[in-house]
Amino acid sequence: MPLGDKRELAALLRQAGIATATAEAVMDIDGLMQKWRRRAMKRELGHRALLDLKVGIDLAQLDVLTAIDAPAPEFGESQGETMVATVAERLNIDPSRASRLVSEMVDQGFARRAVSQADARRTIIELTERGRVVVDAVRAYKFLIMGDFLSEWDATELAAFVPLLKRFGTWMDGIDPATEKHAGEIEALAKDINKAGKVSEPS
Repeated sequence: MPLGDKRELAALLRQAGIATATAEAVMDIDGLMQKWRRRAMKRELGHRALLDLKVGIDLAQLDVLTAIDAPAPEFGESQGETMVATVAERLNIDPSRASRLVSEMVDQGFARRAVSQADARRTIIELTERGRVVVDAVRAYKFLIMGDFLSEWDATELAAFVPLLKRFGTWMDGIDPATEKHAGEIEALAKDINKAGKVSEPS
C-alpha cells in the first residue's frame, strides 16, 4: 500500500490501533520536528549570536569551546579533565579535526593547554577567561532570545509545556516494545520496499 499522503498514513495507524487524534498529533509533531531539524542544521541562532556579539569565531570553533567547557551528562559523563580526545568524542568528530580546532582556539587565546593534576604526563585543555566569557555570553544570548519569546506565554502554559516537553524528549529511549508490538506492520512495510525495489524482467 503506497503511503503518499496523510490519509493513507492515518489509515495505517488506525489499523495498528492508534486513535485518530493521536495519529493526527503524530503527523503534526513529525512535520514540526522536520522543520526544527532543518533550522537546527542551519544553526540560525548560533550564527546570529556570533554576529551580534562580534566574537570573531565560527560555529565549529564555538562548538569546541562548549565541548571544552562542559561534560555531557545525558551520556553519563561527569565533570573532569578535558583532553583533545574528549573534545572529539563530545562533538563526534575525527580526533585530527578536534586537534586542529583546539589548536586554533589556543592560538587565538580562547583556550590553553595545561598539565593534568591526575597524571603529569597528560595534557589537558581548559578555557581561558576570554573563552569562558564567550561561552557564557552565547549561552546568555540564547536565553535572552528564548526568554523573550516565552515571556508571551502565561504561567499555566509554561507549567504544562515544560514537563510535557521533558516527557516527549524520552520517546526514543525505549522503542523496542513498540517495534515488537507493531512487528507485523513493520514487516509489511519492509515487504513494500522490497517489492518496489525489484526491477520487472522483460517478458
